[in-house]
Amino acid sequence: MRYSLWPFITVAIAAAVLYGSRIFKERVQRVVLPLATAAIFLAAWQFGCDLKKYELRDSATGTVRLLEVFPTPWQTCVELGRMSGDGTLLRYTVASLYRVAIGFGLAALIGIPVGLWMGWSTRTFRALNPMVQALRPISPIAWIPIAILWFGVEDASAIFLIFVASIFPIMTGAYTAVHSIPSVYVRSARNFGLRRHEVFRYVVFPASLPQIITSLRFALGIAWMVIVAAEMIAVQSGLGYVITDARNGNNYARVCGAMFCLGVLGIVLDFGMRQLQKLDEVRWGFSKVS
Repeated sequence: MRYSLWPFITVAIAAAVLYGSRIFKERVQRVVLPLATAAIFLAAWQFGCDLKKYELRDSATGTVRLLEVFPTPWQTCVELGRMSGDGTLLRYTVASLYRVAIGFGLAALIGIPVGLWMGWSTRTFRALNPMVQALRPISPIAWIPIAILWFGVEDASAIFLIFVASIFPIMTGAYTAVHSIPSVYVRSARNFGLRRHEVFRYVVFPASLPQIITSLRFALGIAWMVIVAAEMIAVQSGLGYVITDARNGNNYARVCGAMFCLGVLGIVLDFGMRQLQKLDEVRWGFSKVS
């Protein structure tokens, strides 16, 4: 069995970069270290493909050829180029982002106020918390049959699943943030004569924002994972549908290409959420490394 040499060369170069990265400045490390790690991953991917090449012998001619059972990084890039060329990649990426934006946005619009209300009002917490704790552990995937029954194989089904997956982490993070506020803050505000709604506006809400943003970041990651399962079953477009359709056609290069796009978009979405942590109103609540 023959193996290509470039995976070993790539690993050697990346390992040397990682070992020597301590002499680089911090800004250079932020670029060099992720690239070196990505190079090692691609080299391991290529080496794994080489291991999975099976020899196929032609009984008539006696020739032997290698049968590839998994796409290489280069084959995945080629398939990504085809998807970009025919517009499939852009069209289905926009469809996935649209569903996540609507479902996650609705969850944030409802989950944050309700969560803050639960944290601020003892009666509301006692009334709603048992229901929240009963529904929160249910996997969003379990809601797929109900989503299809209610909304059919439409965008609304996927949006509903994203909403269900996102709202409970957001609500939990919001009321936990209120409960975590030191009571001395509230007592001090009341001693200065602030009314109940003023205490909530000027003390409770600003103090809760850092943890609320963390819960939003966590919920967005869950939503981006759930959209794949939702599109595999509940709709007929989006990157999740691309994976299912390509798998049925044994086009695993397209499967890997769609997975790569999901990963890149996940990084972009998480980067966008992390930018909220740099706002002056919430920056005090985060450490330097996040």
